[in-house]
Amino acid sequence: MSIETNPASATETFEKFVVAINSHNIEALIRLMTTDHLFVDSLGNRVQGAASMKTGWRAYFAMCPDYAIVVRKTLANSDTVMSTGVAGGTIDNVAWQTPAAWLATINNGQVAEWRVFADNKPVYDILALRPRKQS
Repeated sequence: MSIETNPASATETFEKFVVAINSHNIEALIRLMTTDHLFVDSLGNRVQGAASMKTGWRAYFAMCPDYAIVVRKTLANSDTVMSTGVAGGTIDNVAWQTPAAWLATINNGQVAEWRVFADNKPVYDILALRPRKQS
């Protein structure tokens, strides 16, 4: 298993991944992930494996049906791509947006690792408004 060494092709893979996220194309996301893909959210929670992420993305897109990221600046070095921008969408009819950054490790044209750095407070504020389930 070789690591991507061309920053241009690593960036292309990163951009395809962003397009798949923004179009909510779960099948494209899975194709662009290594089987042992690692997702790390901004709280440090880790999800390992493309199959697990298929479930994760499906749930996230259901919660936030217009979720999208806007990349404003990208830096690449060998197999690593770092981008900054904003993430946002609508949850329970409440729009949100927050500054964000993404760090990806690319391996043979696939995303081996995807890390998100963002302030989750806007999302938590919306979720806190949901009625509590009675037990």
